[in-house]
Amino acid sequence: MKIFTTIPDLKSYVSTQKAENKTIGFVPTMGALHQGHLSLIKKAKQKNDIVIVSIFVNPTQFDNTEDLKKYPKTLENDTKLLESVSCNVLFSPSVKEMYSNNISSEKFDFDGLEHQMEGKFRDGHFNGVGTIVKTLFEIVTPNKAYFGQKDFQQLQIVKKMVEKHHLNVKIKGCDIFREDDGLAMSSRNTRLSKEHRNAAPFIYKTLKKVRKKFGTENATKVTEWVEKQFKKHPLLDLEYFTIADEKSLETIKNKESSKKYRAFIAVFAGNIRLIDNIQLKN
Repeated sequence: MKIFTTIPDLKSYVSTQKAENKTIGFVPTMGALHQGHLSLIKKAKQKNDIVIVSIFVNPTQFDNTEDLKKYPKTLENDTKLLESVSCNVLFSPSVKEMYSNNISSEKFDFDGLEHQMEGKFRDGHFNGVGTIVKTLFEIVTPNKAYFGQKDFQQLQIVKKMVEKHHLNVKIKGCDIFREDDGLAMSSRNTRLSKEHRNAAPFIYKTLKKVRKKFGTENATKVTEWVEKQFKKHPLLDLEYFTIADEKSLETIKNKESSKKYRAFIAVFAGNIRLIDNIQLKN
């Protein structure tokens, strides 16, 4: 596996590969890799000649500086994991390499997607996401880029950015990769206490019940039921739950058979924030 830490070196490598008509699949990450990331890399390998993974903990998408400081950094282990799935290239730049001396976000308009759910609780988060993903796309110039659906709102925002900025890359959303007990895989899971880790699968269990209830009950009733379940839970604090239109991400009032819906949730397990979602059937 080749490892690059500077933009010019990576660009030079990419241009050589493209001159040989090789296709490039790209998986942007913030490191602390787990099986969910590896599943994205495996998908990328099936459809592309070269797979590039970036590891970069992006400061502009953290609204909480403590969260940024505590974000796990496990580059040595990440490198071994990438080698285990025959990743071709790791791009691991410094903050200075990516931002020079100006660590700030561009301002984006995502047609309102940024104001829903996570946008209500994480100020400036999606400007930070947009800034780094757009920059990485411009450096890597991939044919396809792969994102997990755990961050479904982020996935929709990246698709919107690609559309609005006319970037020549296909965005592929991949299924959520879960632990055996249903907890969505996340780099944050390693920071859960044993007690909170044991409690966390309740989130997905609740979402599966939501999917059943949504067949016969309206969204308001289902939402009230979820809020009651978490009020009774001694270890998990619900930040938000919403049933939204997959395309606009707006909370629904009435079901329409022509639209696709998804339930979204954010929960605190102690001081660790976990998100998840599930597609619903009308």
